[in-house]
Amino acid sequence: MLLMKLEAREKFSFLQLAHYLARIDNDYGEKEQEIILEYCAEMGIENDDNFDINEFSLEDTLKDFRTEKSKKIVVLELMILIHADDKFDLKERTLISKINDTFKLSPQNLEFCSQWGKGVAALYSQGKLFINN
Repeated sequence: MLLMKLEAREKFSFLQLAHYLARIDNDYGEKEQEIILEYCAEMGIENDDNFDINEFSLEDTLKDFRTEKSKKIVVLELMILIHADDKFDLKERTLISKINDTFKLSPQNLEFCSQWGKGVAALYSQGKLFINN
């Protein structure tokens, strides 16, 4: 929904972040895979099927997001992925807090984004049920 507003380099970095986040709790499931494919479709880029968590650098990736607008988009959109499986694991919580802090966004921003992501994830699930029945 908002990912099209990212610059080309930011889109690829966002995809890497999404893959990292989806795997951080060692539970990369079908719902997370589906959301990542939706992200790719929205951004018009190919999925990175060869993502290697051991080769990923969070610090380097986060440097690619320079504007406050792109940073907020990243946190908002990652919250959809976090809430896609109805679990907010401690590792996911720690990672998204670190991203928010690195971006120098407020703790209130994180709470707002979490609520938004939870709502969007729920609406996405409802929409999927509707079109598949």
